[in-house]
Amino acid sequence: MRFLPTDEQADFARTLRALLAASDVPAAVRAWAGGGYGPGRALWSRLSDTGLFALAVPEAYEGLGPLPVELALGFVELGRAGVPGPVVETAAAAVLLAELGDAALAGRFLPELAAGAAATLTLPGGSPYALDAEAAAHCFAVSPAGELRLAGAGRPLASTDPARRLSVPAAGGELLAAGPGVERAAAVAGRWARLLTAAQCLGVGEALLARAVQYAKQRTQFGGPIGAFQAVKHRLADTLLGLEFARPLVWAAALSPGPGEVAAAKLTAGEAAYAAALTALQVHGAVGYTEELDLSLWLRKARPLRDAWGTPSACREEVVAAAVRARAARSR
Repeated sequence: MRFLPTDEQADFARTLRALLAASDVPAAVRAWAGGGYGPGRALWSRLSDTGLFALAVPEAYEGLGPLPVELALGFVELGRAGVPGPVVETAAAAVLLAELGDAALAGRFLPELAAGAAATLTLPGGSPYALDAEAAAHCFAVSPAGELRLAGAGRPLASTDPARRLSVPAAGGELLAAGPGVERAAAVAGRWARLLTAAQCLGVGEALLARAVQYAKQRTQFGGPIGAFQAVKHRLADTLLGLEFARPLVWAAALSPGPGEVAAAKLTAGEAAYAAALTALQVHGAVGYTEELDLSLWLRKARPLRDAWGTPSACREEVVAAAVRARAARSR
């Protein structure tokens, strides 16, 4: 199994990284948190020009995919830059619509999603709260009874990360599809959402570690940089090991997106990102708590992303269940 990106995949990731580095993403995040979606939408438009969102849409509907490995690479970059908006939900909604096999429904929505229109999504077994419904062009909701509806933005809720604007989808809405096919498609879309959130977590963790290392080199105490202290070195090294251990699990899940593989990737990447947040906060000290410091934008993402589309306990249960199924299959 190949865990290193091809030259073409690496070039795509570098293109995204350069684009995001040239954009004022922190300003877009702060505006998004305050309900100003203009800078974030402009950023989404530039990202869509790279074909990022089209990677989740089949070619028959003006897309380039589905290509989970390329998407995972792209979502690492989105996490590293802290891009706001329902990026995971947009890709998962595209997968859901494609998996339904309804040509009319796919033709209605997928070309728009491939072009970068934002969508949000709620699925059975996931969070009941829709992310950024006010900013999304479409809010899709799948009920436990297997009904897919086009819902409206509901009552807003407070969030740990102000840039992740949550709401309860409004009841009712246009019925798009119903039945076992919706349930099957929702399960596939949920795995994609979990995989891409894991990739986001990996990028967030890398950004937090990079900022912690940079600060440890600059901050001096007792006549030298704090990065020279063994305790700080060990903490940074442990954080790096956690992220590097998560990386191959994310690539393995992108190559073979089974329930167990995806859950393992999400569990490991989510915990690594959260550990990176704790390390960055400890290294920065009291200044790390300030909202004026850009570090806070990533600190606030680590915990919600760790729990989004599969809490650690839910992912552990899925990993164990997958192992039990595999053992039972081998014993037949």
